[in-house]
Amino acid sequence: MVTRTGPEGEDPRRRLLIRWLTASVLPVLVPGAVVRAQGVFGTRPSKLPAEQSIYRLVGPVKVNDRDANLSTRIRAGDTIETGRDSELVFVVGGNAMILREGSRLVIAPPEQPSEQSSLIITGLRLLTGKILSVSRKQPIRVETAVATIGIRGTGFYAESEPEETYFCTCYGEADVAANADPESRTTVVSRAHDEPIYVISGGTRGNNIRSAPFKNHSDEELRLIETLAGRTPPFGSSRYGYPGSGWGFP
Repeated sequence: MVTRTGPEGEDPRRRLLIRWLTASVLPVLVPGAVVRAQGVFGTRPSKLPAEQSIYRLVGPVKVNDRDANLSTRIRAGDTIETGRDSELVFVVGGNAMILREGSRLVIAPPEQPSEQSSLIITGLRLLTGKILSVSRKQPIRVETAVATIGIRGTGFYAESEPEETYFCTCYGEADVAANADPESRTTVVSRAHDEPIYVISGGTRGNNIRSAPFKNHSDEELRLIETLAGRTPPFGSSRYGYPGSGWGFP
């Protein structure tokens, strides 16, 4: 499955279906289109019921080494793996995420396990792969192979490789540090994908954080997962001059 977006290329079918699902006027303008989209993406997006974790599952996905299905519950402390050509869209408490193919994600366990605390995410460890995530008013620590990121209630997109992390603060604030270089750190305050970065290993001291392009995620996907958490994105209906900002928004 192709996961790129914007000018670097994206699966046109996936992009179109996201637009279908997020367009409130679609049932009137294109009869039957929502039904076709739901066959691939699941039900028309709305806030997920409290007893449901997974909105969409494509391809092989494991939760705690067991094959997942639409009835699988996901909680703090779980480990999620997506296989080739797979994707998982899910919600845990106030956090909603899209985990792309070839990813391994560990959700930090609660300090004091309980039914309530199992829905509170305080940390994510993306060992490999790609994730788009949204939360609000909740600090989260994100760890990758080369970076540690402190997030204060925000939307973000990350790609983790052994020697490089791509990170976009879609909106909100994030403190980013290179694991192997204490002098490479920065704070990003973003209204709308303002400062994507690469965090690398092996660069000169103080130079392991570098500017990056906007890539591989879209506002439609942010709007989708915010909807599943019962919210709307903070960027509202504004249009911005970066790739991906004008697709499907009223």
